[in-house]
Amino acid sequence: MLMISPKMASGVQEKQYTPCLLSFFIYNPTFGPREGEEEKKILFYHPSAVEKNEKIRNVGLCEAIVQFTRTFCPTKPAKSLHTQKNRQFFFEPEENFWMVMVVRNPMIEKPNKDGKPPTIEYQEEEILDTVYGAVVRQCYCMYKLFNSTFGRAMEAGGVELLIQKLEKFFYRYLQTLHLQSCDLLDVFGGISFFPLDKMTYLKIQSFVNQVEERLSLIKYTAFLYNDQLIWSGLEQDDMRILYKYLTTSLFPRHSEPELAGRDSPLRPEVAGNLLHYGRFLTGPTNLKDPEAKFRFPKIFISAVDGYEELHLIVYKAMSAAACFMISASVELTRQFCEQLDSLVGPQLTLLASDICEQFTINRRISGPEKEPQFKFIYFNHMNLAEKSTIHMRKTASVCLTSVHPDLMKILGDINCDFARVDEDEEIIVKAMTDYWVVGKKSDQRELYVILNQKNANLIEVNEEVKRLCATQFNNIFFLD
Repeated sequence: MLMISPKMASGVQEKQYTPCLLSFFIYNPTFGPREGEEEKKILFYHPSAVEKNEKIRNVGLCEAIVQFTRTFCPTKPAKSLHTQKNRQFFFEPEENFWMVMVVRNPMIEKPNKDGKPPTIEYQEEEILDTVYGAVVRQCYCMYKLFNSTFGRAMEAGGVELLIQKLEKFFYRYLQTLHLQSCDLLDVFGGISFFPLDKMTYLKIQSFVNQVEERLSLIKYTAFLYNDQLIWSGLEQDDMRILYKYLTTSLFPRHSEPELAGRDSPLRPEVAGNLLHYGRFLTGPTNLKDPEAKFRFPKIFISAVDGYEELHLIVYKAMSAAACFMISASVELTRQFCEQLDSLVGPQLTLLASDICEQFTINRRISGPEKEPQFKFIYFNHMNLAEKSTIHMRKTASVCLTSVHPDLMKILGDINCDFARVDEDEEIIVKAMTDYWVVGKKSDQRELYVILNQKNANLIEVNEEVKRLCATQFNNIFFLD
């Protein structure tokens, strides 16, 4: 991505380039051990148009770096390589399978006088290893969600099948990577939970239990509202990556203007005497279409004996979405989908309306929102709960933040410091732009606060953070 910043004095323009993906490849060094067989090691390479010898050379270099670093620490080979122009990230998700992502460093292009070519300045320290290392791990987790492990593909159809699966998945997935928007939330990979009163939560739990009882094929259910999780029957790690897929890929593709209460721009379906606005986000787009296809995406989740293959049905009514997971060995028919639609549609519409009503009442009680003097990110490692007032709405193409990238970089640096030690600690930083940045790590929880208080001192900043903890996190214990 290109950004232009005008120079006030000279009138010339500097061009700023954000980080971008240069290449992404997957290889296995055991597949081409002899000289002349090096190409067999390469299972996937993006961009595919790169000349064969260059692919072999780049993979060979990465293999050499990994092997060289093993001499210093056999159990922990290299995770990244820093150069002036780019940064390389290495990840071994399964034995001998290596994923490598090469990211171009941000750079500034400064024009020169007298017609000389512009000067390029690479900003080598602007990229954080923790952030982009997490992005590579996400790539693998997302592949595994839809295809299971590399090893399973090898067992089912050998190297040829694995190459097919990798090309089919990563060709599309890499287009959704927006590296300029990656930040601390990618490191956490958390889940945003929707705050609910007890009665409404019990209604949702009752709805889930009723649907699972009436439609006994359903093995697991997840319930979301406004892209935030309310209920899940999956294990945490499985829900974490499914939540990532839903909120950054599936929901943005089907986004629609939602109106409060039961109003909706969509044409309501009639079920009995009750209007409902339910529809399938996966599977058939129109149940009344005689040629409708009843195919749903398959996902793989962890199970006692390795993995479990499931159909993923995502059904939405207004701002509420229910995800139903059914064993992949079952064939889903038109009759089942019609039964699900007539049972879930009216109830989900009512629930969406109740949640919206409750949310509106709560906002009215809390009074009008004033622009706070602070913004924060909170993450709980135990239940993966995350909350951010820094990030504005995330779309399929970009994640917007309401603070300067320099401040996001400071947050990332503080997180790196926290990761180095196991003890609870607090770090306070005064930024060059008169902002204060505070990081607190306490009992598996992390809180990052950005304060816009130009003339405050250290004591006042500390008191302000304590007040924030008392108002926003009054039921969460933070060590002082």
